[in-house]
Amino acid sequence: MNVLILFAHPDFNKSKVNKQLTSRISDIRNLKFHDLYDEYPDGFIDKKREQKLMEKHDVIIFHFPMYWYSTPPILKEYQDMVLEHGWAFGSNTSSLYNKLFLSVITTGGRLEQYQVNGLHRHTINQLIAPIYQTALFCGMKTIPPLVLHGSHEISQTEILKFKNLFFSLINDFINNTFNYEQSIKYDYINHYISEKG
Repeated sequence: MNVLILFAHPDFNKSKVNKQLTSRISDIRNLKFHDLYDEYPDGFIDKKREQKLMEKHDVIIFHFPMYWYSTPPILKEYQDMVLEHGWAFGSNTSSLYNKLFLSVITTGGRLEQYQVNGLHRHTINQLIAPIYQTALFCGMKTIPPLVLHGSHEISQTEILKFKNLFFSLINDFINNTFNYEQSIKYDYINHYISEKG
């Protein structure tokens, strides 16, 4: 399968984790790493170009740091502009039908803070529900998110461990060894990859 990563980080130069997660990612075969802030510094997204890009790929990944319980603004703009009626959804289109979709998310908050009784009062899956419903509405098959918690205090060892999970998942997609039915049993795809070994 061909994988498209739609990456959005408004302050990438100050990133501690995502710089390492994306290092050498462009070297992976059958993967397109698409940095939206780099491609569209003026914020004006070429929707036809992006639609053609999405059509060429089997797996669509939103990769972003959590910003105020949602995506950075360019990813919302991307959804509003690119996923238009008649192409992404509607009675006479199947542009995104059965493509796999997931999010790769980094957040400063610890796992226990993203619970109903925690500091943020919601889980990650509750907060990203609109993104996943959008993907479902467009006919895509959604996969639980890959999430890194505690990015402000995480050790180098833990960053590398997460990167290995991330790259292992990408390789599963590319080599057609990913088990969709098994993956959706988990809250986070992290656990599917870890248990798969």
